[in-house]
Amino acid sequence: MVGYRHKISLYSEIDTKCLARRIGQLLVPGDVIFLRGEIGAGKSFFARALIQSLQDMPEDVPSPTFTLVQTYITKIGEIWHADLYRLNTSSEIDELGLLEAFESAVTLVEWPEILSKVAPPSSLYLDFKVQRDGLTRELSLSSKFADWSKRLGQQNDA
Repeated sequence: MVGYRHKISLYSEIDTKCLARRIGQLLVPGDVIFLRGEIGAGKSFFARALIQSLQDMPEDVPSPTFTLVQTYITKIGEIWHADLYRLNTSSEIDELGLLEAFESAVTLVEWPEILSKVAPPSSLYLDFKVQRDGLTRELSLSSKFADWSKRLGQQNDA
């Protein structure tokens, strides 16, 4: 059962950056955000905007498609940005150190489906869907943890 569910339309990159900044300001070590959606839906753009909003001096934030994990030191502590698209088995998760990061860092995970059995129950899921116009994104936010509605200051649409 979902404890929190909300939908937002993002009409531009500016909307996406504003939402990323807003969510970033609420994060604390131990928070896990799973970013789902097709290729080109805006997952990496969102992650980049969130990370840069928390850096003293915004730096380049490349997609971790090939490195699998990038880490950043920010105003709120360490952020891990992972892209699990190329993983084949869940045993590879242990090698990356993600389970430890879930406890001590803010963790952003693209293509998190392989983590379904080890996902922290308080994880926030962001599902990006490109609309027919090719520009607008519909973003569904959900979590089993109802506290996200208080943290985000939004009504629960569940």
